[in-house]
Amino acid sequence: MSGLSARKRQGCFYLERNLRLANERDSTSMNASVPHPDYPQTVGALLQPDDQCRFLVWAPRTKTLELVLPGSPERVLPMEARERGYHELVVTGLAGGTPYFYRIDGERDRPDPASRFQPEGVHGPSAVVDSRFDWTDEGWYGVPLHQYVIYELHPGTFSREGTLEAIIPHLKNLRELGVTAVELMPLSQFPGDRNWGYDGVHPFSVQNTYGGPESLRRLVDAAHAEGLAVVLDVVYNHLGPEGNYLAEFAHYFTDKYDTPWGQALNFDDRDSDEVRRYFIENALYWIQDFHIDALRLDAVHSIFDLSAHPFLLELSDAVRLEGERLNRHVYTIAESALNDPRMITPKAQGGYGLDTQWSDDMHHAIRSTITGEQAGYYEDFRGFDDIVKAWRDGYVLTGRYSKAHGRRHGESPRHLEPFRLVVYCQNHDQVGNRLKGDRLPDSVGFEGLKLAAASVTLSPYTPMLFMGEEYGETAPFPYFVSHSDPGLVEAVRRGRKEEFASFGWEEEPPDPQAEETFLSAKLNHELKEEGRHRVLWTFYQRLIELRRTLPALAFPSREHMEIQVLEPGEVLFVRRWSAGQETCTIFHYGKEGVSVNAPLAAGRWEKLLDSADPQWDGPGGGGPEVVESSGKVPLPLPPESVSLYRRVSGEGV
Repeated sequence: MSGLSARKRQGCFYLERNLRLANERDSTSMNASVPHPDYPQTVGALLQPDDQCRFLVWAPRTKTLELVLPGSPERVLPMEARERGYHELVVTGLAGGTPYFYRIDGERDRPDPASRFQPEGVHGPSAVVDSRFDWTDEGWYGVPLHQYVIYELHPGTFSREGTLEAIIPHLKNLRELGVTAVELMPLSQFPGDRNWGYDGVHPFSVQNTYGGPESLRRLVDAAHAEGLAVVLDVVYNHLGPEGNYLAEFAHYFTDKYDTPWGQALNFDDRDSDEVRRYFIENALYWIQDFHIDALRLDAVHSIFDLSAHPFLLELSDAVRLEGERLNRHVYTIAESALNDPRMITPKAQGGYGLDTQWSDDMHHAIRSTITGEQAGYYEDFRGFDDIVKAWRDGYVLTGRYSKAHGRRHGESPRHLEPFRLVVYCQNHDQVGNRLKGDRLPDSVGFEGLKLAAASVTLSPYTPMLFMGEEYGETAPFPYFVSHSDPGLVEAVRRGRKEEFASFGWEEEPPDPQAEETFLSAKLNHELKEEGRHRVLWTFYQRLIELRRTLPALAFPSREHMEIQVLEPGEVLFVRRWSAGQETCTIFHYGKEGVSVNAPLAAGRWEKLLDSADPQWDGPGGGGPEVVESSGKVPLPLPPESVSLYRRVSGEGV
């Protein structure tokens, strides 16, 4: 921990201060930026510098609450009731690793709702955590958002070991690929030893089978040493069903709304102030104690909040101000199915102020075009025309009627900087929510894979890769769990089958509970050194290099981008310029070769990339290496190809 963090720990973990600051917040402060001191890190078991451990828990639903320290003999210590339903106790002489429970009303022993570690799983005792760590990233300031190239991975399947520290040896390879940010799927403690992570029930606790909090610190420190930011996927819209004891302590949930996963979290009902505080403390915990660079907020469309000052706005303020306090780039990334640009519109313009947002529409447009799929939610997408719209607007559904939603859907985000949208041709949902968890290579050929890769990476939006995509991983990524409740396991099996009904898939999906389903998703990193897998990896590396090094691509701007559709066929022509440089990229989505008149400005152009080139194991037949243009140039375009030209001479260059 830094000196600043150590001093902070000496003076701010007092409930009186917590409550005083909460009571001082009036309508003026609510409409201003939320000051960082509003959210001191308080709940949980926190070691103090004076050989003391302070336990604090919000438990207004309990009559009595006791701290239980297992052992021989067992120690049972009454906790002191405080305002607003908090209970507190300071104990001397406890060390990191000490197990403990809270005993509710003298009857039930439960883990800490803000447990930092669950070494025996979701039902076992919590453990006190010593957060001291010898960080080596003092000079780390993060990565500017427009430079993010995100790599999403699942810690349990990314390596054979399935741990956070087992990711570290791969960081150098990811840096060489050109990735600038590694996104970790959720780490909060979930039941059993295998899960996607969205069934977590201890939001502050790093999964024990991944290695716990110490392993996460080592991974982040190593990533920063490689120049890589770390994004953490957090779930603030629901908690999993097994091991979810929070409702026994306090009013964390509300019956006002329903979610696909059960009761909604309470962000706008009675007692919601402390729920908000709990989750904002959680967000700041990852940033302060683990040096996380960005938080990816799962399914914010299922965070229900009709208050005048929405939780998401409060959260984005707190995270931004914490980044400013630490002098680091720290961001919030939303996942939303709403196609609502208010999510990423600045607060001053009436938005929620989140920094960026996933956009499924680009994925759906690419996949429906390249594969021809029209089932399920793909029924709303019209192939090539929607790729053009995604390039121009960011979303495809910007107010037109959606069959999948049964109504008009979305609004255009065209007024916002394009890098505020994250796009992809694969991610955990779009792979894992297919019947077999099959990846894009199972549906398209090699030329289609390269075209999809270029469509994402050379776009003005923030690109994201899903683990193994860069070399054409053949392992599937099916849904998997390891619940201990047989009834819950059967409910998950039924739910998966029902989810696939709209796609017309009638085969039996892999059993989510079976260990072999999980093991089937393990990556085979050795593939990246073989044949076309190696070619694809190198192709991705070249795409990212071009995005990073060409000013026309490195600084995304709608004002410096012109899009045309060329005839004949499905040809997208994109002209971009910046810092005296001009590029033109030609995407051909057709299945047959065509020749087009490319509107290249007068001058000399050199080709920097051609996916059809034999270098990329392509069929050949693309345009020349150098083009002299007087306004339009006939260019041959092989099927499913992309080529990129840079103007090297001519007026204005």
